[in-house]
Amino acid sequence: MSIPDYARANFQTLLRAAEAGDLALMECTDAQTRESRYVICAVGWENGDYLFTPLGHLADGNPYEAYVPPASEPDRT
Repeated sequence: MSIPDYARANFQTLLRAAEAGDLALMECTDAQTRESRYVICAVGWENGDYLFTPLGHLADGNPYEAYVPPASEPDRT
């Protein structure tokens, strides 16, 4: 599976923001489920205001249970 360009670009933004100390963790509301999400954002400055760019959210619960490694097949039992 190839990682798409948009994901690579967002990851590079995340790395640059982390190196510069320009990351924030914000509590947001999921637009579809209306549940709270804790979102990792890059912090910038535009026209005298802070600009927060959401890059992803933290996994709820145990992240090892939330994802299947790319080479593995999900357990369907």
